[in-house]
Amino acid sequence: MTKVFNVQKNVNPHFKSVWLSNYPYNILKGGRNSFKSSVIALLLVYKMLQFTRRGQVANVIVIRKVGNTIRDSVYKKIHWALSMFNIDSQFKPTVSPFNIIHKKTGSTFYFYGLDDFQKLKSNDVSNIIAVWYEEAAEFKDEEEFNQTNITFMRQKHPQLPYVQFFWSYNPPRNPYSWINEWVESLKGEPGYLIHSSSYLDDELDLIHDQTYAEIERIKRNDYEYYRYLYLGEPVGLGTNVYNLNLFKQVNAIPSEERIVYVYFACDSGHQQSATTCLCLALTNADNVYLIDTYYYSPAGKVDKKAPSELSRDLHDFEQSMMSQPLLITRNVRKRTIDSAEGALRNQYKKDYRIKWHPVKKKKKIVMTEFVQSLLAEGRFFYLPTENNLKFFIEEHKKYQWDEKTVMNDDPKVIKEDDHTCDALQYFVVDNLKDLKLKDKTGAKIMK
Repeated sequence: MTKVFNVQKNVNPHFKSVWLSNYPYNILKGGRNSFKSSVIALLLVYKMLQFTRRGQVANVIVIRKVGNTIRDSVYKKIHWALSMFNIDSQFKPTVSPFNIIHKKTGSTFYFYGLDDFQKLKSNDVSNIIAVWYEEAAEFKDEEEFNQTNITFMRQKHPQLPYVQFFWSYNPPRNPYSWINEWVESLKGEPGYLIHSSSYLDDELDLIHDQTYAEIERIKRNDYEYYRYLYLGEPVGLGTNVYNLNLFKQVNAIPSEERIVYVYFACDSGHQQSATTCLCLALTNADNVYLIDTYYYSPAGKVDKKAPSELSRDLHDFEQSMMSQPLLITRNVRKRTIDSAEGALRNQYKKDYRIKWHPVKKKKKIVMTEFVQSLLAEGRFFYLPTENNLKFFIEEHKKYQWDEKTVMNDDPKVIKEDDHTCDALQYFVVDNLKDLKLKDKTGAKIMK
């Protein structure tokens, strides 16, 4: 017996206005596990089916800001939606380019990254019924939408009055982020549906109990972060970047936990700035422990250390860490360093034939939010060594947003005594998969 997709059993009632929308512009915002992206994916499949069942061609455009995020996000999401309708066998997927093509009619889901704008702009797709911008907050500004919207409007399906556009995003924490202000300005505009959702709108019990437990843990640890992450509220930045109470001191790694990986993360300086290196361990309980900190500051010194001396210091620090009974049987998983640092990285490779991995830095607001997520989950601990207390904790106590920039779309931190703060961010951003911070949906129906 052919499986029939039941909308009422798979789409929460809260999204009825989206499912039945006749608006040309539909903006869905909400917290994690709100199902907004899944609802759009299901709706786009449903809309295409109205044409393919009649043997007609209908095309859908799906856009992410960065092309290399397509495979593991929207491409998988459309595959999932097709399987929910039990029609995935009717489609042929390709990966170069990313397309999902209906075998009988040629109707296609086209996937684009806006970082390849010229390719997107020159596309020759016709019969377009819908366009979806996923993770819309990643885009630079509304102008990026406007430039592509005009192209797709001209290529609409002849049987439809307009192309239907969809945006989905988690509101940034900063109320002054461009997308928060843009969406706020569109409220009440004719032709626009502005829809908000959170995990609390799950009336169909689609979220796993394990996910609810995680949500409650974050709610207990950091209520403001819970509001931002799961309720989708732009709660603001405040002054301090982190809640220091979430940095938990322990005298030892619990005996019931086993170290899985060891990491080193470095933020370096030469003439003026300090050089620091963190030794961190990840356990089988998914907890992170700061074992110790190396710290050298050239401030006030006439003879400042050269890259060759810093290279030796970092190597000696690693050797001393890895010789501890705690770590002696473990291997180094990764050594992460500022991508802008070339001299020390090259010197270390020359001296020890070991490469440090240059981190792909993101905006400060993004990197700090990844760290904040780890903290809010109650998974970061530090040992009370002299340098951990003197440098790491003290710098994080003073780590603040620059109040002159918090009303901007790209807020800045005060760049003083922030070297261990940068090193921690590099470690987290460079190891998102190991830290299970990359894809955290946990629902039967995807985010």
